[in-house]
Amino acid sequence: MMTISYEYEGALYVNLTNRCDCACVFCLRHNGHKGSIYADDLWLEHEPTRQEALDNLLARDFSQYRELVFCGFGEPMYRTDDIVWLVDELKSGCPTCPGAHQHQRPRQPVPGPGRGPLLQGRVDTISISLNGSTPEEYCAVTKPRQGMQAWDAMLDFARECKEYVPHVVMTIVDKDKTPEEITRCRRLTEDLGVTLRIRAYIPD
Repeated sequence: MMTISYEYEGALYVNLTNRCDCACVFCLRHNGHKGSIYADDLWLEHEPTRQEALDNLLARDFSQYRELVFCGFGEPMYRTDDIVWLVDELKSGCPTCPGAHQHQRPRQPVPGPGRGPLLQGRVDTISISLNGSTPEEYCAVTKPRQGMQAWDAMLDFARECKEYVPHVVMTIVDKDKTPEEITRCRRLTEDLGVTLRIRAYIPD
């Protein structure tokens, strides 16, 4: 039975896709892992339909969870329309459902304008992988398919989200990061007016 949703530290996580446009050097999925500290097996037999995902979520007791997090073994923004649909369905049919938290970890948003407005009123927090303070550093760590263009797309997405989502967080993983690099990342996020979160590297 594939893992569509899983629990971790009082939150309910939703695993909608295994697709990702990056190959981050620290990502467990590239080191032969099926899962992580969050769930044992996050590789999907198939991408669940929006109805399959909704049925799975409605079988949960939402009074147990502080938030709903769209984060699994892939880039959830590949399924933006389905996230929007799921949040709307849950809000209309589940008055006790917690606020949605769209969280990529540790992946970058799929480039494309116009996604921010879709999140307004539906997503309380969005987490975007920064992973570096320069395009070169970002690409060396994240290895996006789009190459250097992904850097500008990621920053544009963060700026757009800031207009529509109450809390925008950008993350870096502390693996091999010097204090100077972390300082540069902090300055960059301050200039953008968003929050920097430094994540601890989880070894194999």
